[in-house]
Amino acid sequence: MMKEWSKPTRLQIYSFVYAMPVVAFLANYILYDERIFRDINVWLISYPLIIILCLGFWRVHLIIGNWIKYRYPKLEQTRIRILICSLCIIPVMSASVLLINYFYDFLHILGYELNQTDLKQGLFVGFSIILVFETLYEADYALGKYKETVEDKRVMQELSVFQEFDALKSQVNPHFLFNCFNTLSSLISEDKEKAEHFLNELSKVYRYLLRNNQNELSTVQDEIKFIESYFRLLQTRHGEAVQLNMEIDKMYTPYLLPSLTLQLLVENAVKHNALSKNKPLVIDIFTTAGNRLVVNNNLQRRTVKAQGNKIGLENIKAKYELLHQDGFHVIEDEKNFTVVLPLIWNSNNETSASRTLNAGTKNKLTS
Repeated sequence: MMKEWSKPTRLQIYSFVYAMPVVAFLANYILYDERIFRDINVWLISYPLIIILCLGFWRVHLIIGNWIKYRYPKLEQTRIRILICSLCIIPVMSASVLLINYFYDFLHILGYELNQTDLKQGLFVGFSIILVFETLYEADYALGKYKETVEDKRVMQELSVFQEFDALKSQVNPHFLFNCFNTLSSLISEDKEKAEHFLNELSKVYRYLLRNNQNELSTVQDEIKFIESYFRLLQTRHGEAVQLNMEIDKMYTPYLLPSLTLQLLVENAVKHNALSKNKPLVIDIFTTAGNRLVVNNNLQRRTVKAQGNKIGLENIKAKYELLHQDGFHVIEDEKNFTVVLPLIWNSNNETSASRTLNAGTKNKLTS
């Protein structure tokens, strides 16, 4: 069975097919001089014979060259690959020229007799051909390796993004669940009926969270649906002390943003601000021109600051950095805290966009 590295490439096959008629003509011109234009036997006998002989020498030449590339495949090994190739291919080429001349002389093909001039001219032509084609083959090989290196780096970057997204997501789920259990624990002692209602809502929300959190990116539409469910949990606990207003342009519903972004921002707003029926926390979520989604809340800082672990904003910021998306801003003044989220165009208008990205990355890594 032929080894993979010994098979000629498409470029090597095409170069032989297109160059061989010219090489055969030059070889016969060296052997028979002007006779090539007068004697039809040169074209009928010697011309095809040269092509057959050169085909054999070409295969030997390719096997040696391809083995050297197989043995020293890396880009940084280019110098040693060229050096070894020169030390091996030039003697093989020289031997091929000598064998052709001595073969013709030994059999007196069409009356040929060996002379030094033919040998010198044959070696010169052979060296020139080898120089041109080996340069072409090496350039093609190096270019292919460079493309492979670039592709490998891109795949590894995608894998890195995929792994870092998983790490960021693993921070969100326990954090969210821990906060909900704290709320449930408080409600059990205060209002058992409300606690039961909260638990029912929590099961629905967390089921949706687990399903939606399989993706690195979600559509605006899915994020809005989720935040509506999450807000019902907040209302069960805080009642009219927290309010949510949303104004989303329908044109932006297919756009993408990192999953659970809105939940993290609303959670942070509730965590760091005082809530009361008389002074409710008002959270506004709306879209603006320029593919932006804005989350704003009025500032009414707690007297005792809530202990934070920077999961919320840092998590969102890290995701946008991994996606190489500019436009994430945090704006704070005396009355408002605002976060501006860039929306990502979803060319397929599908919620499975990120799953497709992940599948493509995994397939490349396993192929």
